[in-house]
Amino acid sequence: MKYTLKQRLDIGRRIYEGELTRFQAAEEYGINDNTARNYMWLYRDTNHLPPKNAGRKRITDASKTPQTIEAKQPDFESYESMTKEELIQALIQARITEARLKKGYEVKGDGSVIHYSSKNIK
Repeated sequence: MKYTLKQRLDIGRRIYEGELTRFQAAEEYGINDNTARNYMWLYRDTNHLPPKNAGRKRITDASKTPQTIEAKQPDFESYESMTKEELIQALIQARITEARLKKGYEVKGDGSVIHYSSKNIK
């Protein structure tokens, strides 16, 4: 169904002012929810208004904030006393740890505790 510019601006105003959501407008007017959003943008741009969420800041939960992972320096004295097999196992473990750090996480102990790095999380 085609709406005139005045009707589109009215639909956009109702969405912008919070009278109804874009999903409610889509159902009520028989349009797609993205079209309803575009009508709201049209109203906003025509009247030179700021975006709906301007001035509103997101509150993040501290528990969801990624933790930084610090690289551990190798203890060379412990390597000197290792056998060839122990050195190979230490090298394998170091490469696994390096690959995990590149992906953004570190496993502690038996693998039940995982710490995520802040660098690679999107």
